[in-house]
Amino acid sequence: MPESRLRIGVAGLGRAFTLMLPTLAADPRVELVAAADPRAEATQRFAADFGARVYASVDELCADEGVEVVYVATPHQHHAAHVALAAARAKHALVEKPMAITLEECHRMIDAAERANVCLIVGHSHSFDRPILRTREIIDSGAVGRVRMINAQYYTDFLYRPRRPEELATASGGGVVFSQGAHQVDIVRLLGGGHVASVRALTGAWDPARPTEGAYAALLTFADGAFASLVYSGYAHFDADEFCGGIGELGKTKNAGSYGAARRNLERATNAVEEAALKQARNYGGAEYPPPAAAAPEAPWHEHFGVVLVSCEHADLRPLPTGVMIYGDAEARLESLARPEVPRAEVIDELYDAIVHRRPALHDGRWAMATLEVCLAILESAHDRREITLRHQVGLRP
Repeated sequence: MPESRLRIGVAGLGRAFTLMLPTLAADPRVELVAAADPRAEATQRFAADFGARVYASVDELCADEGVEVVYVATPHQHHAAHVALAAARAKHALVEKPMAITLEECHRMIDAAERANVCLIVGHSHSFDRPILRTREIIDSGAVGRVRMINAQYYTDFLYRPRRPEELATASGGGVVFSQGAHQVDIVRLLGGGHVASVRALTGAWDPARPTEGAYAALLTFADGAFASLVYSGYAHFDADEFCGGIGELGKTKNAGSYGAARRNLERATNAVEEAALKQARNYGGAEYPPPAAAAPEAPWHEHFGVVLVSCEHADLRPLPTGVMIYGDAEARLESLARPEVPRAEVIDELYDAIVHRRPALHDGRWAMATLEVCLAILESAHDRREITLRHQVGLRP
């Protein structure tokens, strides 16, 4: 049994919360005790599901003396303000990616947490995934030599899932660079050692009905001379889960007959109000939110974020939902990983160790700010057609 359970209050019961809910509900080290959301249908369901306290505002949630940790799962543009509220009440904060949408906001969040002497951890990003962490452990062992090059690519239907208007406005944190680049950049930085020196990138915004970035390609140069190429498209054509054995991003086997489902679903909305309603219906407490399954037919594999290939001096490494492929000089082999008992447990590992055992966290505010700096540099480089030098990067903790 854990030494103690962290009492978590959830700020925002939207899509991010639904993805973290299996973790928060199943991990014995945490307890859901409160939540805040403006949607009555969401808070009513939360109170019924967990016997927990509910509030209409994040300010009220942070004032709850029974909450130790605030899980900030509100829209990107509100993260800074909500971390400030949590820190002012001496609450630790677990913040969804991206950390914020400007570096100034990141600085304020870090300063607020440090003044209050509370932990600030940013996640979930897919750099928490066990196959990614295991790949980094293999690199750290020295058996495959130094990292020289990384290739990462993912093709999804991201841009055609129901969105609120601000999610299609780059200035408000919309588009794939903020929401999806935060995953891919975090993975590549972790595998490459963290310290990116410069970025050269292009972005694509090819559908006037979805007026934000739906694709990007970027070249990252690390301080030690290694480099990484990143490609992402959310235009709902090719599905890169084909490259991962038909296992989807959340670790579940995909239905091959579901091709085109995102675009077909979006046809149900004829305007922005109806589209936002489609999204709300899918969220926690909504009319289309699925009830808890009585028994899952099969435990999911590890989550992933498309194809990642790390070229080292003596081997290429490829994290997969089932383990890590090691392509050495004389043989190729899979280092298997068992199915996770609790999905995304690595997030709780880091949160619990930081708060209970006072161990330095990897995904702290400065790490997350460095990831956001790369994402912002992708947008700036694409706009200005030039290479961007970075100034706020940090390496891996020894």
